[in-house]
Amino acid sequence: MRPMTALRLAWIVPVMAAVLLPLNAAASTPHVEQADLNGDINNIMSAYIQSAVTRAENDHADALLVVMNTPGGISTSMDEIVTSLLNSKVPVIVYVYPTGARAASAGLFVAQAADVLAMAPGTNIGSAHPIQATGENLTGDLGAKVLNDAVTRVRNLASMHGRNADWAEDAVRNSVNINAEQAVQLHVADLIATDIHSLLQQVDGRTVPRTNGSLVIHSADAIVDDYAMPFWQIFLNALIDPTIAALLIIVAGYGIITEMSNPGLILPGVMGGLAALLAIISLANLPVNIAGALLMLLALILFIADLKAPTHGFLSVGGVFALVLGMAFLINTGPVGLGVSPVASALTALITLTFFGFFIRKVWAARRQPALSGADNLVGTVGEARGEIAPEGLVFVAGALWRATAESPIHAGSTVRVVARNGLQLQVAPANGQAKEKS
Repeated sequence: MRPMTALRLAWIVPVMAAVLLPLNAAASTPHVEQADLNGDINNIMSAYIQSAVTRAENDHADALLVVMNTPGGISTSMDEIVTSLLNSKVPVIVYVYPTGARAASAGLFVAQAADVLAMAPGTNIGSAHPIQATGENLTGDLGAKVLNDAVTRVRNLASMHGRNADWAEDAVRNSVNINAEQAVQLHVADLIATDIHSLLQQVDGRTVPRTNGSLVIHSADAIVDDYAMPFWQIFLNALIDPTIAALLIIVAGYGIITEMSNPGLILPGVMGGLAALLAIISLANLPVNIAGALLMLLALILFIADLKAPTHGFLSVGGVFALVLGMAFLINTGPVGLGVSPVASALTALITLTFFGFFIRKVWAARRQPALSGADNLVGTVGEARGEIAPEGLVFVAGALWRATAESPIHAGSTVRVVARNGLQLQVAPANGQAKEKS
């Protein structure tokens, strides 16, 4: 039995070693998690980056790689991302990539918050001067306050990571912008890398300082797990855009006004309600300027009033001016943010003026044209209830909308028959009813 036992051990030991060796190698291989900061910096992007930091910490990743390409965004969301990166328990690498990408405006602050800042050839960084949502410079005491706050913040971020704080201040004060090669020469960025693999090889073994100690990056030949933004966040991220929010409000107004002008059509009302719901979701995640919102509400009121009053379109013209101003001031995205696209505002104004001009012409034509030559011509005519009649409502008879009354409630969409006419008001009954005609 002893020779047999020894023979078995001779086979078992190599087999176990062959099984355990890959496991040990896998355990020793660095693990890096990737998040993509691609597009505007807003509340959804902030939530995504913060969740990436938390996941990397829980997974005990060797580093978090943030691949960046952003024109900037909302200052409050920028602050949330910066705070999250500064307090990350794993090293953070920000990589401005691919070629043609940028870390502009709010992106500069996020980039300077990283333990390691790398850039791909053909990328650029800078242009972080505080501006209003309309694109104009901030002036006066408010402008000085916002500018000084931004300068202090970016200098702190650069100094904490041993980078060029003077240039960072210049990028905020004067909107200077440099390419990757210049950024490395001026110690604004730490290194240039052509791709992610090259980057991870270069930063392997680097010690990064922290306020409570230091961290060592292990990234050579690392396994990179790219955790893309979930679909629901992609949808919300596309929705949370100042221009999209403004256009959703316009579509909601179109639908509601069309339904009010033609009760019973259903589809315009449903589409308007859906657009209004999406607009509320969008605006809930954007810093809304109350003055802009009130101007857009005033525009809606003027459009509705023009359909009801004989103003010959003057109210609609005023509504278009209120609409354009409202879109311009609707979103207040702070010192490093973006507003509603001026091109979108101009196109919306033109389309809206055409839209309501068409409706107003239809209303004028209906007002000038007599409904029918005689009262008796309508008696017995079959039509459709365009709203609940209880006891008054609207019916569509002989190609026109009429005010109508009924002795018993009639539901919207029901077929009705005219039993009498009193001036511009009809008395109707269900088409299968036995109501008597009044004399």
